[in-house]
Amino acid sequence: MDLDELEHGSTYRDRVSTVTEKGARNWLYVLKPHGRYYNYRNILTVFYLIVFFGMPFIKVNGMPFMLLNVLEGKFILFSKIFWPQDFYIFAIAMIASIVFVTLFTVVYGRLFCGWVCPQTIFMEMIFRKIEWWIEGNPAEQKLLNNGPWNGKKVAKKGLKHAVFFFISFLIANTFLSYIFGVDRLIQIIREPISEHLALFLGLIAFTFMFYGVFAFVREIVCTTICPYGRLQGVMFDKDTMLVAYDYKRGEPRGKFNKKQERTIGDCIDCHQCVNVCPTGIDIRNGTQLDCVNCTACMDACDYMMEKVGLEKGLIRYASENGIAEGKKLSFTPRIKAYTALLVILLLVLTALIATRKSVDTHITRAGGQLYQELPDNKLSNLYNAKIINKTNRNIPLELKLEGMEGEVKLIGTHSLELKKESVNVATFFIIVDQKEIKERKSELKVGVYQNGEKIQTVKTTFLGPFI
Repeated sequence: MDLDELEHGSTYRDRVSTVTEKGARNWLYVLKPHGRYYNYRNILTVFYLIVFFGMPFIKVNGMPFMLLNVLEGKFILFSKIFWPQDFYIFAIAMIASIVFVTLFTVVYGRLFCGWVCPQTIFMEMIFRKIEWWIEGNPAEQKLLNNGPWNGKKVAKKGLKHAVFFFISFLIANTFLSYIFGVDRLIQIIREPISEHLALFLGLIAFTFMFYGVFAFVREIVCTTICPYGRLQGVMFDKDTMLVAYDYKRGEPRGKFNKKQERTIGDCIDCHQCVNVCPTGIDIRNGTQLDCVNCTACMDACDYMMEKVGLEKGLIRYASENGIAEGKKLSFTPRIKAYTALLVILLLVLTALIATRKSVDTHITRAGGQLYQELPDNKLSNLYNAKIINKTNRNIPLELKLEGMEGEVKLIGTHSLELKKESVNVATFFIIVDQKEIKERKSELKVGVYQNGEKIQTVKTTFLGPFI
């Protein structure tokens, strides 16, 4: 579309790119991109797949590195078990995540969508490549889809969808391993289906869901369904980093003629940027919500510019102000400040997770009980303790009185051993010398020791006689 068409009232953005004028699905036939950014994305994809499929098998101290069992309310992050008592961490993490996403989008736009989003990674770097391998380039795909159902078409379509379904099945299994753990998933696979019918049906449902998304829904997830994509318009400003077309350099556009000196803009109107776009937009029409910043158009444009001997970077990472002022993207004080804030938020979240206690002790004096007078001028108070063991192993524990002479005497047992992943209850007396008590209600400190090492100090009170 050229400037003359725009001046005559063309409404090129009156509908999304995946819908025709009559409201039907506009199936996109995407050309395979080539270039340095696509190579970077290939490298990132390999790393991404290793992490995604490998993380469920990583264990630290016998626990999964990550487990998100929403159904049973059990969460493990970085091999640390999180309980409902850790809700404050999730609350802070949620607030920090919202701030992080907002600031990240204001500064870096849809960088996440183009480079890290699972939808983009699997669709463009896995399923799309399989489609090119089996059905050929866009022209061959279109010819195959519009042709009759002969043996060749049945074979190619059958092979493609069989591979799509198999990969979707692997993704679904991996997805469930993040919920239930890889050990339980292997157990489900080995045992009869009848013993795990609900989980098996869930696995099949997830498989069909992923298969449907990558085989049929595809880019509609990015252009219409994804709420993050829909919110871009309120997060962007004129300094946000975008994949942008340099209209000042490129317009007016026109075909390249090597026999004539070029007196118009650098855009040769080759439409390669449109042909490689996974959402079917024309980046030359300006910033659009459908753009996922995948850089395919940048690689295509750089390739064509190099072929005709023009400077690369006609489509590049830039901001609206940068394009208008002809400046290259740089780290402004604003970007540096926002980036620093993002790093601080990540450090705070990391610190909260790293300093979270695996054993959490709460000690309260038994209600309705006064002090007891014992021989040799001793006083005692009765206490109840709730001790949460968030680890997956039994832990021997010892309670010691700190800051004054006295002893902790357990009731009903001589030693305290915490059961794994449970709330343990203990009842005990604290016995001190009467001369240690100077007030009606004195503050005490109880040290919690694991294998001789203090892991926590708990404050409580001791009730004594009137002085």
